[in-house]
Amino acid sequence: MRYLVTGGQMKQVDRYTIENIGIPSLVLMERAALAVTEEVMKQGQKTDRIWILCGNGNNGADGVAAARMLHLKGYMVFVLLAAGRDKGSSEYLTQVSIAERTGVNLAGFSDLIPGSCDILIDALFGVGLDREILGRYREILETILRCRPKFTVAVDIPSGIHSDTGQIMGIALKADITVTFGYEKLGTMLYPGKEYSGKVLVADIGFPGESLERLKTEYFTLDPEDGKQLPKRPAYSNKGSFGKVLIVAGSKNMSGAAYLSALAAYRTGAGLVKIFTVEENRTILQTGLPEAIITTYEAEEAEAGTEGFKKLLVKQCEWATAIVLGPGLGQEAYVRNLVEEVLANAYVPIVLDADGLGTIASNPELTSYFTENIIVTPHLGEMARLTGSAVETIQKQLVTTAREYADRFGITCVLKDAVTIGALKDQRTYVNGSGNSAMAKAGSGDVLTGIIAGLLALGLEESDAAAFGVWLHGRAGDMVKEKQGDHSLLARELAEEIHLVR
Repeated sequence: MRYLVTGGQMKQVDRYTIENIGIPSLVLMERAALAVTEEVMKQGQKTDRIWILCGNGNNGADGVAAARMLHLKGYMVFVLLAAGRDKGSSEYLTQVSIAERTGVNLAGFSDLIPGSCDILIDALFGVGLDREILGRYREILETILRCRPKFTVAVDIPSGIHSDTGQIMGIALKADITVTFGYEKLGTMLYPGKEYSGKVLVADIGFPGESLERLKTEYFTLDPEDGKQLPKRPAYSNKGSFGKVLIVAGSKNMSGAAYLSALAAYRTGAGLVKIFTVEENRTILQTGLPEAIITTYEAEEAEAGTEGFKKLLVKQCEWATAIVLGPGLGQEAYVRNLVEEVLANAYVPIVLDADGLGTIASNPELTSYFTENIIVTPHLGEMARLTGSAVETIQKQLVTTAREYADRFGITCVLKDAVTIGALKDQRTYVNGSGNSAMAKAGSGDVLTGIIAGLLALGLEESDAAAFGVWLHGRAGDMVKEKQGDHSLLARELAEEIHLVR
């Protein structure tokens, strides 16, 4: 597990390290500059034209220090001081003074003769940027963009990217590599900041672990080595040892979603999977997935809410260790009764998705059945219907939107986007780093619900099942992309790759 921080949290880490631990700011700065210098040296030659764009805060001071180190190693550096050399943070003024004494080529931005540079070191703004870039600074960035640097290294975060949301603050520079310090910033994990950050390298510059621990940051992501935490399969066991997943899914002529969720639950490790669906789906599901148990109902009985239907459904809920509710259910009148009966009678974790969420959006009174064992998995459109917010607004506030919805009902909310957010019921927030655009295909979400349900069946509690489920889903997508390319991925192939991830 790797922690992520906001800009404000990073400032607290920095301040605690300096004021309480006693490591001088300039020591941290020298180590930061060295990390940037080493990365630039890997990318370029001494004959390259290197521009260093510096603001007059500590981010700019990092840039000036890196320029001095490169200069002393024989590189051709040209430092552009966006705010001049006389005003700025004390560290900035110190670094400018040292650079002058060592012969570094320093100039005001007005002295720049537009041309081209081989490598740009972007040290204009750091994690403290919290308002739109206007006026002279916007003109500076526009000039740099017109010069089209061949390769850009961002210092801590690309200038113009908000460190908490990843949003572009009016204008931003796009980096090929971002060298960030101590801990990765939330804004480099979220789009568009993720795209603008390029490859992110986290440099250890000396922040002690306790500086982060005292913050109790709730943001985290998972890396490949975290897969070792997934449950092992004991040698002495049977199918009942690995849980029972009930898939309440599928409508007439819509059996695919039920199939995909059930297949994914089995591939993730569930011992038994039962599909509860309309009678019309029996033959195709038994043929396509003979390993699954098929129990069917008549849509007319569900719509009428007959006693026989209710007893049948309650029996299925009592059988299950975990339930998937919603994929492919459709929008017929009986679906509301079906969703309500499951929510009212299930006392196990429920993964609520797709048409199940649509039913909740159309009948918000059903949220009265929400308990802490609910995991909702909306995409942006579904979240817009659940909250009444515009998709565009949600895109800019992914973490906030997911967190607010989860906290409102005390549940886990997995908000699906290019970077999926898991607002977990234990107050942690998972930011997914796996997956790719090839996964933007019909049925991909159905596989995710099955994976999460499979992990629940194996004994993971809701928060961990949601986070690891999203991560496994994305990792499987990355493996399929390697084989099939950007366009040819099929949802069922995600389920088939899970065994390679684990």
